[in-house]
Amino acid sequence: MLSYSKGPSDPPLLEETIGENLRRTVERFSQRDALVVRHQGYRASYRELWDEVDIAARALLANGVAKGDRVGIWAPNRYEWVVMQFATARVGAILVNINPAYKAAELEYALRKAGVSLLVMARGFRATDYVGMLAMVRDECPGLHTVIVLEDDWDTFLAEGACMDERALAEREATLDPHDAINIQYTSGTTGFPKGATLSHHNILNNGRLGGHILRYTERDRVCVPVPFYHCFGMVMGNLACVTHGACVVVPGESFDPHDTLAAVAAERCTSLYGVPTMFIAELEQLELEDFDLSSLRTGIMAGAPCPVELMKQARTRLHLPEITIACGMTETSPISTQAAVDDPVEKRVSTVGRVHPHVEVKVVDPKGWGTVPRGTPGEQCTRGYGVMIGYWDDPDATARAIDADGWMHSGDLAVMDEDGYVAI
Repeated sequence: MLSYSKGPSDPPLLEETIGENLRRTVERFSQRDALVVRHQGYRASYRELWDEVDIAARALLANGVAKGDRVGIWAPNRYEWVVMQFATARVGAILVNINPAYKAAELEYALRKAGVSLLVMARGFRATDYVGMLAMVRDECPGLHTVIVLEDDWDTFLAEGACMDERALAEREATLDPHDAINIQYTSGTTGFPKGATLSHHNILNNGRLGGHILRYTERDRVCVPVPFYHCFGMVMGNLACVTHGACVVVPGESFDPHDTLAAVAAERCTSLYGVPTMFIAELEQLELEDFDLSSLRTGIMAGAPCPVELMKQARTRLHLPEITIACGMTETSPISTQAAVDDPVEKRVSTVGRVHPHVEVKVVDPKGWGTVPRGTPGEQCTRGYGVMIGYWDDPDATARAIDADGWMHSGDLAVMDEDGYVAI
């Protein structure tokens, strides 16, 4: 048997924009919690989140943002990040995620390469002065005409939106298509500057929805998201997985802190927890120092690195995560292409990254000859399906090298597919 697997065709893919999906969720779950950001004291129901997104979207229109314009977001995890994620989607702008850890040269590259015209940013993060850093590079970014500093300009920005005719937003939304580009996420290349993976509503809305489906999310779930929003783990598997199921996003802090994360789980009765293995290790170490009631937890995602057997055992018992899953993918595939099921055997959850997601194809090929290898034979993992990116922003050559003529995204990762379709990286 060859190393090829196609995921199930249920549930069907959504054929709508992110804004349309958010509207449907608000209609169904208007009074349920949508977003809790503990370090800002922010708590919003779906109706309240919709209202703020609505005003922010109109504010973008008031500032001259056209369909397809690039709007940058440079901030750690804050409620305004989530508002801008949905506001840009509703006006058809392309949200450009900027890593909070970027230095001046990386910031300049990200802004210039994407042609960012409006930037929403924090004053700074940790010891980094964002305002000062932007001043160093702004002359090299002639297309950047508007900067919104959250701590100084956010209220004024929203006031501009409140004065904007609601009909203008409705007219803009009527022009949008689910397959429009909506997001640029810079991938961390091993050499040179990162490439901007360009993703559509269809790409990331469905990936978040299907990831949540595998986790068995409902409107009763509350998902603790200590992973960064600028990364697809936070904005897709966190924000979009929740919104597509009416669940609540709980943000414990601007960046990861094990105490703050466990305190958020306990106080907000979270049912799901995300992280990379080192984050779960830090949380287990924190449990040695103080007690937290984690009995509400049941599931979550561990991604980014292999999960040792002992860590999986500890996460299932001490962190109360019997249904934790392992997921794997890449920014260019929106991101998840394989994920363990909540009821997969523990052995499969530590030795593999699960099986193929719905509506996705995965094959393992000989890197030299491109033929599909037999199961159990190592090769390069390739992915095809709805989640494959539109391409790298303004880089057709790199796009052609990554996505072949048949639509397969070549990951560069060495993988093995077993007889049951589980993939090991």
